[in-house]
Amino acid sequence: MARKVNILMIYTGGTIGMVKDYASGTLKAFDFDELIESIPEINQLDCNLEGISFETPIDSSNMNPKYWVEIASIVEENYNRFDGFVVLHGSDTMSYSGSALSFMLENLSKPVIFTGSQLPIGDLRTDAKENLITSIQIASLMKSGKSVIQEVCLYFEYKLYRANRTTKISAEHFEAFASPNYPPLAESGVHLKVDEQYLWKKPKKQHQLMVHKEMDCNVGVLKLFPGLGEPFLNAVLNTPNLKALILETYGAGNAPLDDWFLKALKERVDSGQHIINVTQCTGGGVAMGQYETSAKLQKIGLINGKDLTTEAAVTKTMYLLGSGISNKIFKSVFETSLRGEIH
Repeated sequence: MARKVNILMIYTGGTIGMVKDYASGTLKAFDFDELIESIPEINQLDCNLEGISFETPIDSSNMNPKYWVEIASIVEENYNRFDGFVVLHGSDTMSYSGSALSFMLENLSKPVIFTGSQLPIGDLRTDAKENLITSIQIASLMKSGKSVIQEVCLYFEYKLYRANRTTKISAEHFEAFASPNYPPLAESGVHLKVDEQYLWKKPKKQHQLMVHKEMDCNVGVLKLFPGLGEPFLNAVLNTPNLKALILETYGAGNAPLDDWFLKALKERVDSGQHIINVTQCTGGGVAMGQYETSAKLQKIGLINGKDLTTEAAVTKTMYLLGSGISNKIFKSVFETSLRGEIH
């Protein structure tokens, strides 16, 4: 008889673990044991389930790299005891956290599934139960003694996505996330269907898990808009200690051709600052050189963000800066797919 799979739930906070305080009308966190009590169906799952919670659960708006390190450390410390991990997290910054963990956990050979909900678990119409139960089931999937999923994913409203391909698209609908440039890895209906052709293919040679805990936050994001002025651009580019800027450009990576604009970018690139070109469109990616308006950006040395989401671009940049790679190879490494985050 096959042994039962061991799954660890990591509760960081977020709506999924909230109950209404009827005295004040606000939502407050409740403890992990209550979460399990609220979903008796969990006892029907064919796995051994344990839970660990942040000492003080946080709203995902307060999420930052310090907490990413905490999640990564919990996975690292429990990696040999468990077959899979389910991270309960607020939805607002879940795509950032999922993307960050995908870079921090190198050579991952077990599932790390982020999930949460739009409504608290105690709510009559909550989406929390389905999201949590199916996430645990997905994390439990085994084939020939190995985990079927061997990457960081995000599960929400019947779909499993590669986490570093996701973005939050709705604050209101249960279908809160999308993966505009990569298909879902699995879909939950009457049957749970995994599309194995889209799963992250690890190199045949197995390597031990490496956990990277240095994330450099000297990163900025600037979304282009018609009327962006020179003083504002210069203020952003000359932010003290800024090492990299994610530039959200138009369409397929296009930007204005004004001399002052290109000159300001070139000066910063020449000084060693990394400027990464990603599109502000929800779907598609950057094709630098396709139009004159992006060919000039390519010429002055901007990094091609291809079809990266902004969330993945930010966290990949923090990870690479934190790893201490040289300025010389930063561009070529950034433009390479490390965890299936770009095409």
